[in-house]
Amino acid sequence: MIKNRTTVYDEKVDINRAAIGHRATWMGLMYEEALKEGADAESILRRAITRTGEGSGQALKESCSDSKDLTQFADAFVSDVVKSTFQMDFTEVTKDDFKIEFHYCPLVAAWQKLGFDDEKCMKLCDIAMDGDRAIAKANGLELSLTDTIAKGCDVCKLHFHK
Repeated sequence: MIKNRTTVYDEKVDINRAAIGHRATWMGLMYEEALKEGADAESILRRAITRTGEGSGQALKESCSDSKDLTQFADAFVSDVVKSTFQMDFTEVTKDDFKIEFHYCPLVAAWQKLGFDDEKCMKLCDIAMDGDRAIAKANGLELSLTDTIAKGCDVCKLHFHK
């Protein structure tokens, strides 16, 4: 059972959550419509989201003097508003490791509002994470994703590393 509750409320954060939720709604509905048409919805979405992540990753790389220094990467990857949007905690930030825990996910919240079951939320979450995987790859990094809110865990745990 997915547990996804927010404790942070702020005008900018709420606006950001609404925008992210709107994009997640598009993603979820496109997935469903592509399936109805008999298309390989998962493959199509993964390719599109990976391309988005590649572009974001390249922009992030250009904004850092050394994006393989994960202290610089962390600063460029997450703004204060984004940190509050996902209720993130940085659990480790060194030159070689950047670990984050997300305590809330507006994407999962949007998919739940659409009435998607836990299995579909898990699938869409994994697809959406292809963007972050591509950001990591564009910067010569790896991304390990262990726990996720969509899997029913209390937090999402992301670990960017060399």
